[in-house]
Amino acid sequence: MEYTRLGRTGLKVSRIGLGCMSYGNAGAGMHRWTLDEDAAAPFFRQAVELGVTFWDTANVYQGGTSEQFVGRAIGRFSRREDVVLATKVSGKMHEGPGGSGLSRKAILEQVDASLRRLGTDYIDLYYLHRFDPETPVEETMATLDDLVRTGKVRYLGASSMWAWQFAKMQHAAVLNGWTTFAAMQDQYNVLKREEERDMIPMCLDQGVGLTPYSPLAKGRAARPWGEQTARSSSDSVAKTFDRDADKPVVDTIHEIARARGVPMAQVALAWVLSKPVVSCPVVGATKPNHLADAVAALDLSLTDAETTELEASYTPQDNYWW
Repeated sequence: MEYTRLGRTGLKVSRIGLGCMSYGNAGAGMHRWTLDEDAAAPFFRQAVELGVTFWDTANVYQGGTSEQFVGRAIGRFSRREDVVLATKVSGKMHEGPGGSGLSRKAILEQVDASLRRLGTDYIDLYYLHRFDPETPVEETMATLDDLVRTGKVRYLGASSMWAWQFAKMQHAAVLNGWTTFAAMQDQYNVLKREEERDMIPMCLDQGVGLTPYSPLAKGRAARPWGEQTARSSSDSVAKTFDRDADKPVVDTIHEIARARGVPMAQVALAWVLSKPVVSCPVVGATKPNHLADAVAALDLSLTDAETTELEASYTPQDNYWW
């Protein structure tokens, strides 16, 4: 495993992160393919064995059960001080003023609920899952700063919003002497590159580390075109990646992987890891080879010619934040 600093902070994170949306009670959230606690346990153990210390979840993942699984797994397979623990806030957990959004009431209620489910008294990296247009950014950023000052949260991050929204929140923090964002978790992979227009240049300029989700494009960049899995055939979000314009890119990944004698996932992830703004891509693992292939991608350096070939057939599209 390799380790790096998260953006310009002093926080060290593993170069591969464990995405925990795959773990939780299948009947408790929007996904029916998630792994229950017994089935998820080997992946937490494997993460520890591989040196994957960055674990990423969210309060809304399967109604909070993902956080519960993660918290118990830390106690079972690792130590709290050895894990960089990330979770998120803003999605709907219940009806009422504190059940969703980024108001002071909602953030304070939801951070305490996350801490209880995770079985810890602090969160290393706390993300705003989405932008809340109904709450003044000053209210949100002042509340987040309070969380850092009281010790409930160590670092702040945001996820999937327009660059102007991220800039507005960051500016409010700077203007008032509050804690700024250290991380941005947006979707970034060889099939979804729209963040290269505005968000990524901004993060590079401000020293914000990228912790991208879906670095394998919901698995589309990890298997030949047209090949399906149980998740891709049932997950409504994954189905939106069936875009004919992506076929040339997937075919190129396949060709490079075949020539290199490595899985397609390693090629696709090596492309993400090669970008200087990326601190730690978050990989969801539901099969034994998923994390192993991700870690192996750290040893794969693409040539300039391979990178050019991978990027040549990309077709611009609308931002997609799922």
